[in-house]
Amino acid sequence: MKNMDEYGLKICTFQAELFEKSIDRLECSSKIFIRRFMYSDLTARIDSKGFFYESTGITDAFDEIDRQYGTSAYGQLKYGTEEMYWIGYMYRYWAYTYEKSSKQLFKLIKPEELRSLYFPYHSLNPSQAIERILEARGVDERDQIARGVEIMRRVRGENER
Repeated sequence: MKNMDEYGLKICTFQAELFEKSIDRLECSSKIFIRRFMYSDLTARIDSKGFFYESTGITDAFDEIDRQYGTSAYGQLKYGTEEMYWIGYMYRYWAYTYEKSSKQLFKLIKPEELRSLYFPYHSLNPSQAIERILEARGVDERDQIARGVEIMRRVRGENER
């Protein structure tokens, strides 16, 4: 697990503000926005850790996502601004500290589940909230790494034969 640093905090804040502003800026539901964002080329660049060397602002980010997917008015349910801020912050904090891609996280925990955890966990430190979520799911990050290493050893062993 990686420690949070100044760069990480900046991209967490950027993503949180983007999620928050999506409520007023976009016509689509919050869930649709989050899915589009998490699979976007923009997010892939954020995941690659070189994003803040670009001069991309909030408006530019929305424009880029619209160029990639087109505008959408699909869905009606919009989450609250505080919920969206927290969800955006949590996804990025998790991706940064656990060194996971946004796509991996989206597959692991959907926005509606994060939203349901907002009230019980929003006052916790993000790392504590992530630990509790993983604990509730019975997932130990160390066990997953060990399992991955074991799988790689088996695959390499089979290929060497």
